[in-house]
Amino acid sequence: MNNSNVSAMPQTNLVDTVATQGTLSTFSRAIAAAGLGSVLSGPGPFTVFAPTDAAFEKLPAGQLDNWLKPENKDQLISVLKYHVSAGRATGQDVGKLNQTKTVNGQSARIKRAGDGIMIDDATITMRDLGSSNGVVHVIDQVLVPTTH
Repeated sequence: MNNSNVSAMPQTNLVDTVATQGTLSTFSRAIAAAGLGSVLSGPGPFTVFAPTDAAFEKLPAGQLDNWLKPENKDQLISVLKYHVSAGRATGQDVGKLNQTKTVNGQSARIKRAGDGIMIDDATITMRDLGSSNGVVHVIDQVLVPTTH
């Protein structure tokens, strides 16, 4: 049995990893609209908590469209950066934390819920989608940073 690919580093970066997941197309579109593709395809590493398309549908009516307007790009960037932490944290690593500092500067709460892991009010539904410059965990809610 050949296990040579088991420890091989994936060749796709975070942007491509998100784009290839059929349930993350809204998140992928938001990354592009915010101009964060170059950052998330850079060296990293990053840990990305990616909300599903269904998670975006749970937002209040018009919220996503509002964030996607060019005049609200700074707000969109802040929201998306709240879904990203510096470093490569596997699901097992995340489960040992009480919080994670996001690249928007705020910390998100992490807690164990039975066999699952939650970040703020979102549950991680799929863990450890590897990429060449980090890891993606799929979540069922859009994380919204606190505003000051």
